[in-house]
Amino acid sequence: MTLEIVRLHLAHLSTLNNIPVHGFVIKHPRAGAILVDTGVGWGNDRLIQEWKVVNRHAADALAEHDLSPADVKIVINSHLHFDHCGQNAVFKHAPFHIQRSELTRARRSGDAAEWFDFAGARFELLDGDAEIADGVRVVATPGHTVGHQSVFVDTADGSAVMIGDAAYTADIYREADKADLAKWPGQHANRRSWTRSLKKVHALHPHAVHFCHDTRVL
Repeated sequence: MTLEIVRLHLAHLSTLNNIPVHGFVIKHPRAGAILVDTGVGWGNDRLIQEWKVVNRHAADALAEHDLSPADVKIVINSHLHFDHCGQNAVFKHAPFHIQRSELTRARRSGDAAEWFDFAGARFELLDGDAEIADGVRVVATPGHTVGHQSVFVDTADGSAVMIGDAAYTADIYREADKADLAKWPGQHANRRSWTRSLKKVHALHPHAVHFCHDTRVL
């Protein structure tokens, strides 16, 4: 079974070093399309202005790969910050796989809650590492948030990881606890947990690392 990963360009955040916002589609022959993160939503003017968001509809990004929202059968949110769950409602027909601790944190913070906690949202709550489909698993990588998770996929070339915000950039991933984070406020909420999670990902020796906020693939 061959699994393919396709990157979607969903937005730019001008305020934070003009970084891109990516989502990813895992083309799964049996489970259907699995979407990892949904980008930024619409209607929350405070967030959009604060981060100077240049936004894009997920449907348009999917169409570039001959996919539509209806093709997405499963959504995995790496975490519930506004730029990773903003268009969840586009996929309200699908279950949202999320760490239980992350949903608790996000509900408590109230930030962009309307984008993920809408009426009818179906959450598949996870407690740590879990298999989502054959060859697709989430690995708990807390530190950026308490319930952050990364997504590992068995591809033809070996294991690949969509790291979410466990590392914003390829340089941060490579340098790990030695990385200069002066320009990257918010990289971690808990430095010790974040360092431990990055070391956990390194120890799994992924063949490829895909980033939400960096166009490079390691």
